[in-house]
Amino acid sequence: MVAKFDQRQGSSDGGAILLKAAERRLGLTSALAACLRDDRESGKVRHELSELITQRVMAIALGYEDANDAARLASDPIHKLLVGRDPVEGEDLASQPTLSRFENAPDSKELFRMTEALADRVIERHRKRLHGRARRITIDMDPTDDPTHGQQEFAFFNSHYHGYCYLPMVCFLTFNEEADQYLVAAVLRRGNASGSAGAVGILRRLIARVSEAFPKAKIRVRLDGGFASPKVLDFLDCEPKVEYLVNMASNAVLKRKAESAMKQARRASKISGQTEHVYGECRYATKKTWPWKRRVLYKAEVVRAAGKEAKDNPRFVVTNLKQSPQWIYEQVYCQRGDVENRIKELHDGMQIGRTSCSNFLANTFRVLLTAAAYVLMQEMRLHLAPTRHARAQVSTLREHFLKLGAQVIVTVRRIVLHLPQAFPYRDSFHRLALSLGAQTG
Repeated sequence: MVAKFDQRQGSSDGGAILLKAAERRLGLTSALAACLRDDRESGKVRHELSELITQRVMAIALGYEDANDAARLASDPIHKLLVGRDPVEGEDLASQPTLSRFENAPDSKELFRMTEALADRVIERHRKRLHGRARRITIDMDPTDDPTHGQQEFAFFNSHYHGYCYLPMVCFLTFNEEADQYLVAAVLRRGNASGSAGAVGILRRLIARVSEAFPKAKIRVRLDGGFASPKVLDFLDCEPKVEYLVNMASNAVLKRKAESAMKQARRASKISGQTEHVYGECRYATKKTWPWKRRVLYKAEVVRAAGKEAKDNPRFVVTNLKQSPQWIYEQVYCQRGDVENRIKELHDGMQIGRTSCSNFLANTFRVLLTAAAYVLMQEMRLHLAPTRHARAQVSTLREHFLKLGAQVIVTVRRIVLHLPQAFPYRDSFHRLALSLGAQTG
């Protein structure tokens, strides 16, 4: 048996044509490229900005998050096809040095425009999908840690995460009662940023865009404890059509207000020997920072685990909703836990933490490119709704649909991809391709 890497017209990423179809529906890479200014000498340009963005976004989606991979992928026929070049006779794609210069080129204004373009394309895609009609749209926002190494600009020690890091902020939209949360924004922040830093600006722009696209929809904002700052709460209170739920850190006053419920929970837990909780509410205001009393819900919980002592675990949520505390906490607030799964996908499936440039703006650009790649993967997953892959992780989607050996044959009239006849997910692949616009025959 002899194995040789000598198939010049072959690729291990044959399924990436599905990504290309998803990108055509979104128009994402062209919208991002339109935000950039090209200062290169026109006579020396071999790779257009749209091609460079497409090359990087597609590579990240396919699992090649490092620009060093471009050395081997430059002549891959499928990757050349993805950027619109002839897969066999077309010029090779950009090299790693070219991509590195490209990633370090955008300034802060261009990156801001790209962030807005990403949000606009995602919102517009779902406006068309839902025909501008939605009962409720939920905005979930969460920071996550991005560990840094070496001399990276604005990488600071963060005591909460016990290391040097960046703190990206990611935002998701949920339409009606759908199971998935769709990434709409990703903003890289310095490692010592407070939990709520930049939150008001992001929320203001998102709420305005969502309201314009879905004028009849109710907007709900769910936030974790790091966002319970006076500035954020004041902003949410001044938005007349916005419902909000914001987790709050415990303090002596809130514990005192919840003590009666805690006693009930302790008694119930002692009798049952299991975790028990009691819900309640109060009106709460600080002496200096809150101008009025707000409604605060609490869950007085006693947690029991095998072989361990019972532990008090009170939780507090400030909200302007009117329903019962138990319904709000269990049916509305707890659903934000699904966002953690999307964040894990961004880290484990898309490697959003590969911010290894020394320049902060270059790392910001990388986060945006990774976000764009994830949006394409979510678009694919959206079209797999009738199949068993409807809730699959992006790493599973990549393994099952994109990592597919293919031989590329170019004739005068067409380009033919020869895919394995024994492919185990052929029926789902066929269904997905048709859903993305392919035709039979």
